[in-house]
Amino acid sequence: MRKLLTGIVVVLALLVIAALWFATLGRAPEDPSLFPEYDASKALPPPPKAATPRSEERNVFFGDLHIHTRLSLDAYRFGVTAGPEDAYVYARGGTIEHGAGYAIRLKEPLDFAAVTDHAEYLGMLDGLGLELPLHGGRLRETLLGRNRLSATLLFLETMAEFQPPAQGDQGYADDPAVMRAAWQRTIAAAEQANAPGVFTSFIAYEWSSVSEPGNDNLHRNVIYRGSEAPALPFSANDSKDPEDLWAVLEAQLAEGIEAIAIPHNGNVSNGEMWKDVTYSGAPLDSDYAARRTRWEPITEFFQVKGQSETHPVLSSEDEFAHFEIKSRRLNLEQDPSEPRGSYARDALKRGLVHRVREGFDPFDFGVIGSSDGHGASAPIEEDTFHGKLPLLDGTAGIRMGTATLLPEAARAASEWGSGGLAAIWAEENTRDSLFQAMRRRETFATSGTRIRVRFFAGWDYPSDLFDRAEGIREAYASGVAMGGALEGGGESSPTLAVWALKDPRAANLDRIQIVKLWVDEDGEPHEKIFDVAASDGRAADPERHRVFPLPSTVDVANATYTNRLGATELSAVWRDPEWDPSRPTRYYARVLEIETPRWTTYDAKRLGIEAPTPATLQERAVTSAITYLPGD
Repeated sequence: MRKLLTGIVVVLALLVIAALWFATLGRAPEDPSLFPEYDASKALPPPPKAATPRSEERNVFFGDLHIHTRLSLDAYRFGVTAGPEDAYVYARGGTIEHGAGYAIRLKEPLDFAAVTDHAEYLGMLDGLGLELPLHGGRLRETLLGRNRLSATLLFLETMAEFQPPAQGDQGYADDPAVMRAAWQRTIAAAEQANAPGVFTSFIAYEWSSVSEPGNDNLHRNVIYRGSEAPALPFSANDSKDPEDLWAVLEAQLAEGIEAIAIPHNGNVSNGEMWKDVTYSGAPLDSDYAARRTRWEPITEFFQVKGQSETHPVLSSEDEFAHFEIKSRRLNLEQDPSEPRGSYARDALKRGLVHRVREGFDPFDFGVIGSSDGHGASAPIEEDTFHGKLPLLDGTAGIRMGTATLLPEAARAASEWGSGGLAAIWAEENTRDSLFQAMRRRETFATSGTRIRVRFFAGWDYPSDLFDRAEGIREAYASGVAMGGALEGGGESSPTLAVWALKDPRAANLDRIQIVKLWVDEDGEPHEKIFDVAASDGRAADPERHRVFPLPSTVDVANATYTNRLGATELSAVWRDPEWDPSRPTRYYARVLEIETPRWTTYDAKRLGIEAPTPATLQERAVTSAITYLPGD
């Protein structure tokens, strides 16, 4: 019956597509992003890299803890041909082949990475040797032919070729041998790539749960601390309840296998990611809060499917809240996702509300970014963006609609960003050191740029802290770093010290902001943003505490910008002028670059078409929060 229904749907879809596109069967414009074609003999290996010396004052390391390969069912179906081994070659700075047949390579290698293929049906298509219509170079050939109808037929043929089997279908989801082989391949790739001091690769997978009955995103990436891993990943086919995932991680820890889980894409969870009841609908309590904080110390702020920091509906006074908004659910209807409960800033505020009213905080977490790239790669660079899934957004033509394979593909792809990066302050580039830093939440998220950010809170930092030879040592000794908690204190407000250095390959810095979150005497949450450092001699208005915007240097038509404005380095040692010592308060830092072209603008320039809006963006970094807790 299911095959019959699938066939009927495909036939109807073909008739609709043919009718709609009958007048547009001509050849689309050239797609320069397909060239040059990948040539294995010219592929560059990862460049040599020296080990980073250990530092007690800690180094910053940039990486991606969310990468998929052909072992993920969705990646395989949508044209990804690269495996876990390729993902680590790419992360270390080597050249690999994109699913559309061209070469991709990072401009600068990452320091760490994790392949996080979906646990559900892990390696099933790859292990069964199923060849879909787009494989074997056919996707590239179709795109080069630039015939819209043939491209659409290829898409539909691919979708009809395989439907995800229901749990219990023999030979697929319930074949442990296929899944175990894929998992062992994932582990082997991570073990082979790991080079302590030089590059860190974590054994990992994605638990891809959705809520019931809404089918909304509750995904987590599970990252293991060392070389020990379970026989098989825990799948959402086993349970969709996050508390069951935590129970599995607890049991594994009892056997000496330690891991954390990192939620992502709360923005499309329709309010489910940080709701005020459990998955089963029970009220939150102190045990739930402790377990969630223990197993989910950090969450993912930035990635391809949008940012999860905040939404304009929730932060109407934040002019930068419109950044990379994707707020439609991942269901077939693409309904709007409810903002409340879907964004981290809102959750961090409501965590304080729980603390004040009930004595526990279920939403106490740090932040990272990552890409969610599905092509064994991290598509984090705006000017060389290569998309998430080859069949949906693998070339400029597909993304911009000049060679689209499906009428809705270009619209969906245009809402996607260029991913993000995880930044970790750790003593050295090893699994153990990076994992411990994630545990203590000394982490920050970037939208793909490599801005360096320090953030501390103490009671009496000197104004020249960052100019002192021993300033960082002093900051750690007499205060707490990002992700920490500052307790007690007197009548004077804490001093917040923040420093930022631009990415040498990217745009200058515009400003540093402190985002303040607190609960008033009536238990109501609030937020306010303070500009604490700005480039080009700008001073904050004494009433609004904000600076005026810089003019844009972007030339949209040519997809260029200049660094004639902005700063290479900014810092501030700041006291909150509105501090109330009786109220629990959170602070985090946000650092903005000046405006630069968005990936859509670079694509438009390549294709010779007009750039859509938004044509620019301001890349950014956001730190884990520091929480002030009043003394007894």
